[in-house]
Amino acid sequence: MIVGTGSHVGKSILVTALCRILSKRYSVAPFKAQNMSLNSWVTRDGSEIGIAQAIQAKAAGIEPTADMNPVLLKPKGDHRSQVIILGKPVVDKEAGDYYDSIDDVMSTVSGAFMRLCSVHELIIIEGAGGAAEINLYHRDIVNTGMARLVKPPIILVGDIERGGVFASIYGTLQLMPVDIKPLVVGLIINKFRGDLKILEPGIKQLEEITGLPVLGVIPYTNMRVPSEDSVSINDKTRNSNPVKIVVIRLPHISNFTDFEPLEHCADIEYVEPGEELSGSDAIILPGTKNTMDDMKVLLSSGMGQKIIIEAKKGIPVIGICGGYQMLGTEIIDSGIEGTGGASSINGLGLLNVSTQFAKYEKQTRQVEKPITGNGLILGPIKGQRVTGYEIHMGKTEGGEPAFGDDGSVSENGIIIGTYLHGLFENDNFRNSFLSYLYDQKGLIYENKTRSDGIEELSAIIKSHVNMDSIYRMLGER
Repeated sequence: MIVGTGSHVGKSILVTALCRILSKRYSVAPFKAQNMSLNSWVTRDGSEIGIAQAIQAKAAGIEPTADMNPVLLKPKGDHRSQVIILGKPVVDKEAGDYYDSIDDVMSTVSGAFMRLCSVHELIIIEGAGGAAEINLYHRDIVNTGMARLVKPPIILVGDIERGGVFASIYGTLQLMPVDIKPLVVGLIINKFRGDLKILEPGIKQLEEITGLPVLGVIPYTNMRVPSEDSVSINDKTRNSNPVKIVVIRLPHISNFTDFEPLEHCADIEYVEPGEELSGSDAIILPGTKNTMDDMKVLLSSGMGQKIIIEAKKGIPVIGICGGYQMLGTEIIDSGIEGTGGASSINGLGLLNVSTQFAKYEKQTRQVEKPITGNGLILGPIKGQRVTGYEIHMGKTEGGEPAFGDDGSVSENGIIIGTYLHGLFENDNFRNSFLSYLYDQKGLIYENKTRSDGIEELSAIIKSHVNMDSIYRMLGER
């Protein structure tokens, strides 16, 4: 089990690497009892899980299943989240109401874990947030609950980047429940920058006062593995690429991992609704967990009008999922999507489509579609195929389809909307899109295939973590 001193310390990344490394010797599966994230993935059977567990399963060489992330919470605003149990949306609940049924949730979690145990030799459990949230112990199914259920060897990870790593590790250990603290068998320090020799005296003292070995110090590295949640946006670094793509950072932005395949080929900037768009070569409207409320923000902030002005100048605009819905003429909600009850609102009018949220029903499926749209972006690859996955509520109708029966494309071919998450993972679409942007600037783009980054990540972990100690732990168990 991998737990952390807080959120965003590197638990997911470490589990991903260990899934790849340990899968060379064992049948391995990842497990996270409960995730709160707007970055999700759809399995082959249409179940929705956190994207981190899907990537970890890929690292382990197995197909992702709902049992790997039995509970997924997707925040919608006003302290409400959509509750997804074993891959299927069940209800929207406020936090207090959700935790009233925590015993039933733990039963579901336990069943999912035991099913994984029946088919795999080794389960790598990921905790959530900080492992010493003392106000949550009575309802914490992810850290405390799983530790008590399984009693696994635990590795505690701390983040040194923002300072205070020794205090956070020591404090976490001291605040852990007395029956869980003895399960901790080692420590890892993550995101280190600088000279290791300067850190070594602190490591020695930490080992002395905790009685636990520091199994590794992992250097800060920019990785290509998809981000788990929106906290990661703040850590993204821009590059000096002459082609600039702006992603609108909607208040309820979801699945922004869709655009990470572009980061090494363009300067990607996340822009708040109230900021400027000048100098962008393309604009992306991402997915959102609340299309109605985010559409209102686009209009009230003036960002909607700015996008329209840029589109009229010939700047390409791509809308994914909720972003696709916003590109249309109208969005009608029967009280399903927004937080203000039944209402309707004008979209940007850049595509001749309209969307209606008529019932609490979500489309979740993996798909493969032919490219049927025309224009300077889709035209060169028309007739080829793309793969992706859909996660959306609402039904959109009208317009000229872009991908078979999905999406829409404008007459000039530079406004494209689609429900396909993972679109930029397709080399053909990504390369055609970037080739068009480069050509508009008088530059030549070299078509590229993309690595998932897992092997590179695994190599870094193997070289900076004492894997022999981890293998010994597994042998002792």
